[in-house]
Amino acid sequence: MKIEIFSDFTCPFCYIGKRELERAIDLAGYTGQVEIEYKAFQIAPDTPRKNAPMLYEGMVEKFDSTLEEVKEMTKNVTMRAAEVGLHYNFEEMKTAHTEKAHRLAKWVRQFDKESVYTEALMSGYFLEGEDVNDSKYLLTVIEALDLDVNLANEIIASNAYSEDLDKDRYDAQQLGVQSVPFFVFENRYGIKGAEPNEVFVRTLHQAAEIAGIQPDLKMAGDGEASCATGECKI
Repeated sequence: MKIEIFSDFTCPFCYIGKRELERAIDLAGYTGQVEIEYKAFQIAPDTPRKNAPMLYEGMVEKFDSTLEEVKEMTKNVTMRAAEVGLHYNFEEMKTAHTEKAHRLAKWVRQFDKESVYTEALMSGYFLEGEDVNDSKYLLTVIEALDLDVNLANEIIASNAYSEDLDKDRYDAQQLGVQSVPFFVFENRYGIKGAEPNEVFVRTLHQAAEIAGIQPDLKMAGDGEASCATGECKI
């Protein structure tokens, strides 16, 4: 089954949606039967590439609000994230231009490490306050994935894979994607936003019918209260 995910590394709902999808794949019994492709969708392409402000500072300016007001804005997001086991640290988050991170993701995909790369960047950004526009941090992630750091550095310093980002933008326009996360299942079903888990489970089953796959049998119980041929566990 093929699932395309339009997302950005600094989108709080994208990380939540990613978690909901992962939980749904496991609950619905499709582990190992799903191919996920991430599509770049920059939510703030006008973010400064240098000396970007802290998230709260940027929100104060963007919404012409007070610090107390923007902190109130993030409360519901923090609570929603906690529902899927994510503990967002908005105090440490910094606004970030994500173009470099997305180009590097396109290079990483050929090594089948796009998912772990995405997880590392989102975890670093939302939970640890890392700057996903910082080349040093990106290279640290690449090294942890056991990939060529020197080659990755060359990619960061160039415009490599820019055409791939252009294609993702075109695909988003064709599908009418205006916000993320946006999930496309088998090019047939779509989910907009970080919907509840049951929405993902239902859509997975629908897409599985098109893909011609069946969910794996999920076992429950320890088998203690059972009888086998010639024997009962009493």
